[in-house]
Amino acid sequence: LFWSPRLLAIAFAVFLSLFALDVFDGERGFWDTALALLLHLLPTVFILVTLLLAWKWEWIGGTLFIAFGLCYIVWAWGLFPFLTYLVIAGPLFLVGILFWLDWKIGRARS
Repeated sequence: LFWSPRLLAIAFAVFLSLFALDVFDGERGFWDTALALLLHLLPTVFILVTLLLAWKWEWIGGTLFIAFGLCYIVWAWGLFPFLTYLVIAGPLFLVGILFWLDWKIGRARS
């Protein structure tokens, strides 16, 4: 249970960063492309920073990952098919729950 949320969060960050590659369509100049790439990678940065926090404090990671999932659903509500919400928010909820379980089990052992 210790490694599951951490590895899933890394895999999700890689998956999410793939969406940033659409900035390389050749229609923008260098600086516009660099800025667009930076903006597209911000969610991945949030995920990785949260993962770093969660590595030490699982309850913080669990809370933030679930909050990210809820924020995505609220922000994107009505814009995409339901499956899109599952693909993006689902892993965030799963990682958050796994971090909470890891925290709870760790506290029970102490």
